[in-house]
Amino acid sequence: MTSQHTTGPVGVGIIGAGTISAEYLTHLTSFPDIAVHIVGDLFPEAAAARAAEFSVPASGTAQDVLDHPEVEIVVNLTIPTAHAEVSRAIVAAGKHVWTEKPITTDPADAAALLEAAAAAGVRVGGAPDTVLGAGIQTGLRTLRDGGIGTPASALTLFQSPGPESWHPNPAFLFQEGAGPLYDIAPYYVTTLVLALGPVVGVSAVGSRAREQRTIGSGPKAGEVFDVTVPTQVAALLRFASGQNATVLLSFDSPHTRTGFVEIYGTEGTLAFPDPNVFDGDSALTEYRGETATPVPASGATTGRGLGVLEMARALRAGVPHRAQGEIAAHVLDIMVGIETAIGTGATVEVTSSVAEVEPMPADFDPFAATL
Repeated sequence: MTSQHTTGPVGVGIIGAGTISAEYLTHLTSFPDIAVHIVGDLFPEAAAARAAEFSVPASGTAQDVLDHPEVEIVVNLTIPTAHAEVSRAIVAAGKHVWTEKPITTDPADAAALLEAAAAAGVRVGGAPDTVLGAGIQTGLRTLRDGGIGTPASALTLFQSPGPESWHPNPAFLFQEGAGPLYDIAPYYVTTLVLALGPVVGVSAVGSRAREQRTIGSGPKAGEVFDVTVPTQVAALLRFASGQNATVLLSFDSPHTRTGFVEIYGTEGTLAFPDPNVFDGDSALTEYRGETATPVPASGATTGRGLGVLEMARALRAGVPHRAQGEIAAHVLDIMVGIETAIGTGATVEVTSSVAEVEPMPADFDPFAATL
């Protein structure tokens, strides 16, 4: 059973000792309001190595993390197809969940997870937490303050040759639950939802340039793997408020163009920084203007784990956290809708919705001891 704390650092456990865990642990172990107690993995030796690297006091299996009495939030860093099963086990253990993206690979699983969490009285939070960083949050505050008048439409672009050249184990990124749609869209679509509200319909086309790819680095360099999902996706989103957005995501481009998010309004255009990072200035251009004015970023500029921290502080304060499971589930519904639209050629209705989330305060300090 988890100890019931009302003050002091929030106890955290990690399930999944893969590549991304190092980035999470780098930041979580530096926040005074977080105490990381244990790392667990399907391969306990991998968990032991990661725990030793970051001076985490315990390691073991996933079950060991669930059984740890001081762990209040479990961070689910498993592969996408395991997210639903692992998160359900976390909820069943009476602990709060923070999960990497996507929340699950099936909307029905996401809905069931949120329902189970509500019944158990625990919270679900979901990546990406880059959108909680100074860059995107400054852009959101600028929108809220009327910087471009009434937002009307948006355009986002992500183009790259794909991650197989640098990722040591990239095959899963080209299979079910990943591809540019599920791996990259969460950053851009979450930003759009926070900026423009819930999506009610999508249409899309997609393609796959190559049936196989070759690993370019690490111990598996030279290995060939199958590509089973579209590697270029172009989608049109329609929002409940009547606005629209175009989203282009590609692992097929020889050129790299990332971090492009522009919101067009009645009084101007706001260019957001890259939603896959935590920092970066926005740029504001007046309607029909030619010169963009920088909007310096203010807020937290740390890294992955910021969402866990914000959730932990909200937990202690008894207020809603910002990177809510409902948002992650709505973004999943949008992505599944895009996938369905690619397969059918039809416009797909998105039936879930989300409430407006207040932007982070500009003075949010991850390194302050507030609990």
